[in-house]
Amino acid sequence: MKIFSNFESGNILVEKAQSPEDIQLSIPCDNQSEFAQWFHFRLESEPQVSHQFKLVNLAKSAYPEGWKDYDVVASYDREEWFRIPAQFDGDTLTFKVIPEYGSMYFAYFAPYSYDRHQDLLHQAQMNHNVTLETLGHTLDNNDMSLLTIGEPEEGKKRIWVIGRQHPGETMAEWFIEGLLQRLLDDTDTVGRALLDKAVFYVVPNMNPDGSIRGHLRTNAIGVNLNREWAEPSLDKSPEVYYVRERMLQTGVDMFLDIHGDEAIPYNFVAGSEGVPGYDDQMQSTEQAFKHALLTISPEFQDEVGYPKDKPGKANLTVGSNWVNHQFHCLSYTVEMPFKDHIAHPDEFYGWSPERSVAFGQDVLAAVWAVVDKV
Repeated sequence: MKIFSNFESGNILVEKAQSPEDIQLSIPCDNQSEFAQWFHFRLESEPQVSHQFKLVNLAKSAYPEGWKDYDVVASYDREEWFRIPAQFDGDTLTFKVIPEYGSMYFAYFAPYSYDRHQDLLHQAQMNHNVTLETLGHTLDNNDMSLLTIGEPEEGKKRIWVIGRQHPGETMAEWFIEGLLQRLLDDTDTVGRALLDKAVFYVVPNMNPDGSIRGHLRTNAIGVNLNREWAEPSLDKSPEVYYVRERMLQTGVDMFLDIHGDEAIPYNFVAGSEGVPGYDDQMQSTEQAFKHALLTISPEFQDEVGYPKDKPGKANLTVGSNWVNHQFHCLSYTVEMPFKDHIAHPDEFYGWSPERSVAFGQDVLAAVWAVVDKV
């Protein structure tokens, strides 16, 4: 029996593995930080034999509440990711599996590999409407890639979409894959109509270093990028620095920052109610977007989410808050679950890459519904 994490986004520490029925593992922290939540490892062992895993010390993880009612994601072929039922006692997550084959992967959520990221970028660039550009490089010398979709023209809206500021929130790039599929489908009227009215600026992965290293929430040196927007620097947060500089050049009429939430088993959005200058017009536009998405997709709801900031009290180091304050535009953080969207549960797959892709396509339709208002 062997356990591996010596691959891209791999992250696990073997505490004990004396027998298949007694495997104890723990989750290392992101480099130079205290965030520990993302795991990704491979088991190589005898098939058709029961294995019991215990993920220990989770009371000290970044989001202990994220383990309650959470089921582990697993795959044999790294294409289909299904759920393994698990139990959480407040500190240890226990799950059992009888592998069908000799090698099996486990992860916190279905990984989105750097190779797939590159495929996404380069397949998109083959569309006549798309330009692929490297804005700069990360601390690990990875590319900060931007897709510009459509021709910038006077009067066109400027819509920015970014994902994976927190690299372990891989559902964000699955979502963007779906959004791009629809936007670039010449037979899809929503995408064609939007490109008549808007230019899209899309950063599918804001944090390639953390993604490759197997981090949950931070970049190569333990910096949470979604707290860097007020004063990013090339020394600490070049990812935000480069993207923010381009935003200041292009302007922004709408901003969607795509994330995943560890604890809340729903899809929801977080708006800009606490940003100075938030007014009735902004509230009306936010409500129109939410109403459109509620109409389009049963995967969305607006009853459960984050508490709203009090007027003038928003944290302007957060991406969506800074963008709203800087450009006075519709600016949302979009959240998906690591667990399941329990309003429409799926016992075998939970919230999944496929549902994230479909949700990205649905959100694009909601963008169409409000593009004339932003």
